[in-house]
Amino acid sequence: MVTNTSGKKKTAIARATVSDGEGRVRINSRPVELSEPEMARLKMLEPFRIAGEELRSQVDIDVTVSGGGFAGQADATRTAIARGLVQHLNDAELRDAYMDFDRSLLVNDVRQSESKKWGGPGARARYQKSYR
Repeated sequence: MVTNTSGKKKTAIARATVSDGEGRVRINSRPVELSEPEMARLKMLEPFRIAGEELRSQVDIDVTVSGGGFAGQADATRTAIARGLVQHLNDAELRDAYMDFDRSLLVNDVRQSESKKWGGPGARARYQKSYR
C-alpha cells in the first residue's frame, strides 16, 4: 500500500510517499542521515521518536521538498512524514500522540510573512523622523 501526503510551512512544500519497506527515509532522493544542518535533520525525524523507532523499520518514506529555507523545509517535511505515517497505519492512537506532542505535526502552519510596504524598512515599521 502506498500513501501520499503533503506538508507546508511558509513557502516550503513537502510531498511524502509512504510505502511498506525496510526503513529507508529519503529527502529529495538523498538519505535523511546526510541532511544538514543537524537541527533540521532532528526535526525531520521527530515523528519517529514519538511513534517509536521500531516503526521506522516497517516503512519506506520518499519526500520531495521545495521552496523556502532549510528550517521551513524541515518543518514541512516533518508534517508530511507524520501525516503519512498516521494515514498509512490508520492508527488513531498515533494521531492522538502527535496531537498531544505538537499540533503542527499534523496541521499545516498557514502563517506567511507580511509583505513590505512603502514608507518604512519593513512591513509595519516606519522610518524615524526628526525635526531639529
